[in-house]
Amino acid sequence: MRGFILGIIFTLIALAAGGWWCVKHGTVDFAADQKPSWAEEKVAMAAVDAWTDRRAGDAKNPVEPTEANVAAGAQLYLDHCAGCHGVPSNPDSTFARSFSPPAPEFFKDAPDMSDSQNFYIIQHGIRWTGMPAWSRTLSDTQIWTICAFLAKAEKLPAAAQKILAPQGSPAPAAMPPDTKMAPGMKMEMKKDR
Repeated sequence: MRGFILGIIFTLIALAAGGWWCVKHGTVDFAADQKPSWAEEKVAMAAVDAWTDRRAGDAKNPVEPTEANVAAGAQLYLDHCAGCHGVPSNPDSTFARSFSPPAPEFFKDAPDMSDSQNFYIIQHGIRWTGMPAWSRTLSDTQIWTICAFLAKAEKLPAAAQKILAPQGSPAPAAMPPDTKMAPGMKMEMKKDR
């Protein structure tokens, strides 16, 4: 029996040492443009869900979801969140997919968490995802206002829709006619996928 227990302990130590060696010698791929392993996807997302469930609590949003508050939340969202999480006119954001894991696109797949869970994640962020902790930039009231907006993302009032509607964007500046490029140089524009 003693040999069996020592065998288990040795195996666990060998696995931990092997994992540490792989991490220390750069064999683990941390590139954000590579698909994460099945284990990383399952374990990491399960850990984030468990962390959120455990710490978010059951606080009720003190900001009522009135049309004015949802519109205020839409403006805060547009100013701080839309670049990563999209807007109704552009729910498929190439930028959102450049993160690993990809940033949730809320106008493609509405948030399904409670206000308290959304508040906790916005307030504290999520390490290694690109989601910052907004508590140093936004007040609790502003974060709750964004949560009120997110709760109405599938059916926004007119005032919020107007804020999120595309505004006329200026045409790209043309290169001045007297600008010369070095021989062999050409301008390339990347297409949005």
